[in-house]
Amino acid sequence: MGNEFRYLCLVETRRLLLLMGVVFGLILFVQYFELPYNNIFSSLFTSGKSQVVLINDFPSRNSSSDPITSRNLTNVSSLNSTDLNVVDGVSSATNVSDGKDGDATNVEGDFDHEDGKSLDDSFNDNVDPEDETPSKDFLKIDGNATIDGVVRNNSFPLDTHKESEYTSNTSALMDHSGVGELDQTSEKNEGNISIQETPPVAKSPPDSPENREESSSIHVDTSSRGKSVHKDAENIRQNHGSPKILKDGHSVPVSDLSVVPISKMNDMLLQSRVTYQAMKPRWSSAVDRELLKAKYLIENAPIIDKDPEFDVNLYRNFSEFKRSYELMERTLKVYIYAEGERPIFHQPPLKGIYASEGWFMKLLKANKRFVAKKPNKAHLFYLPFSSRMLEVALYVPNSHNRTGLIAHLSNYIQMITTKYNFWNRTGGSDHFLVACHDWAPSETRQIMANCIRALCNADVREGFQFGKDVSLPETFVRTPQNPLRQIGGKPPSQRRILAFFAGNMHGYLRPILLNYWQNKDPDMKIFGQIRKAKGQMSYAQYMKSSKYCICAKGFEVNSPRVVEAIFYECVPVIISDNFVPPFFETLNWESFAVFVLEKDIPNLKIILSSISKKRYLKMQQMVKQVQQHFLWHPRPVKYDIFHMILHSTWYNRVFQTRP
Repeated sequence: MGNEFRYLCLVETRRLLLLMGVVFGLILFVQYFELPYNNIFSSLFTSGKSQVVLINDFPSRNSSSDPITSRNLTNVSSLNSTDLNVVDGVSSATNVSDGKDGDATNVEGDFDHEDGKSLDDSFNDNVDPEDETPSKDFLKIDGNATIDGVVRNNSFPLDTHKESEYTSNTSALMDHSGVGELDQTSEKNEGNISIQETPPVAKSPPDSPENREESSSIHVDTSSRGKSVHKDAENIRQNHGSPKILKDGHSVPVSDLSVVPISKMNDMLLQSRVTYQAMKPRWSSAVDRELLKAKYLIENAPIIDKDPEFDVNLYRNFSEFKRSYELMERTLKVYIYAEGERPIFHQPPLKGIYASEGWFMKLLKANKRFVAKKPNKAHLFYLPFSSRMLEVALYVPNSHNRTGLIAHLSNYIQMITTKYNFWNRTGGSDHFLVACHDWAPSETRQIMANCIRALCNADVREGFQFGKDVSLPETFVRTPQNPLRQIGGKPPSQRRILAFFAGNMHGYLRPILLNYWQNKDPDMKIFGQIRKAKGQMSYAQYMKSSKYCICAKGFEVNSPRVVEAIFYECVPVIISDNFVPPFFETLNWESFAVFVLEKDIPNLKIILSSISKKRYLKMQQMVKQVQQHFLWHPRPVKYDIFHMILHSTWYNRVFQTRP
């Protein structure tokens, strides 16, 4: 009897174990297909509070005596994903390994569900990107400390007036425009747009779209219409023509003499091909010969008038772009420095408004095709730091002091120049960084002046150098597991709203925009913050239902709205003087976007209404075609945003090369 009982127990135990194994196997099977890069075990056992571990890869000079550096690098080890808000997408660094497709490889832990939330829980299509701003602090821009190290634009003076503190005239500006006190409760400078009422025709190469088809610039005659409101805008300019600075370090309107319209940027870009050259290498290398050969092949690319896959009018010079991209795929090798202490290095955010720097870093590390294991084979050297994590780890709230942040980057450069000779060979001109924080231009413009800087805050007046720097798209990633969720929008025939904007009152421009257009015209849906209510359209629904999406600058020139408009297939209207649009060296932005000068906000509806239906339909179709260049994929695909960032960096490096 006892033996039979033991036998039955053994049988039942085996059945139970078998059942548990089958259930567990099904879970693994389902998650294998559901989670990018097969992140199975980490999603099963995550606690939602992944701890940041610091690994001191290099000694930071004077770190013991620097209270900012020593205190924050110690405390940041206890931060978790919830504490960092939009940085909750960070994950540990990964090593490069071979992948099945010969290009991208698995990146473990990068796109796990965060804090145990499902995709539905983490996605909110009503979220304004600026609500994702984690910091509530401001900094005064200390340009005097770094201004001498800037690589300047020869054709446009750097703004050196942003050092003076704003102490007067703010009330006059607000009183004139009828807008209340400026919002000073957030650090991030979102929402960037710039308008151009009658842009002059830019000089174009023979193969450019402007010489093949009708001009893509929007010309509007407002000489008889809207004179009174235009006069109001001019009065604002006259009363506040000289650059001023708010206590938070952000500028107020400047005179028209300092405005660089899109047509002038076109000229500056063409001029940079002739005028800008990087330092001649101290000794020759095989990679220099490869770059010179690529330069020759790109400049002599066969002319392509039509292409079955692309509309050539989307590009400045499609022939050069196609040839350059092909050569990049065949030739380019990037060396990634392994040095650098986490979380500032090798551990970027993958969610929120700083996601561009994080996604690029993770995807490049996992890419077999472009990553060079031997640095002497590399055409480019990547500095793998996160400008967002630099602020999180080292900046002391309310200190108005970035000395520790800049010193940390300086120590890193000192370390790699001492350990390796690659920086010394070219003066850093073959090194590049990808940074989306607003402070990145001022933090890098001295110690990394010769580097190729891919910056979200691409401001001509802040030292952005045509022919060297790259304008980085600012992407607002809501769900790292599925960044393409809810892509697209309504067809043109169902877009009943002429223009839409909603956002926080950051900077001087948005209060003026709302003063002129909020609740003033049924065709112009211009709001401040909108919160989802029963029966009310969400932020995303407005974008999906509008013909034109207003991308008005905030504290700085860049805004995630530009990419969001393209994501939702809405024609972007950029109101942000001196903003260099993403991938400017490649794309013909005037073929799919409207640029309006800030002073022309009173004429906004006149400008948009003057665009013919035929022209609008063409631009909207162009938006749908260019969309592929602004999309993140867990496994990169050809011509997506990852490859376009890499291509712009490659392209600028090629044309910097000297024989």
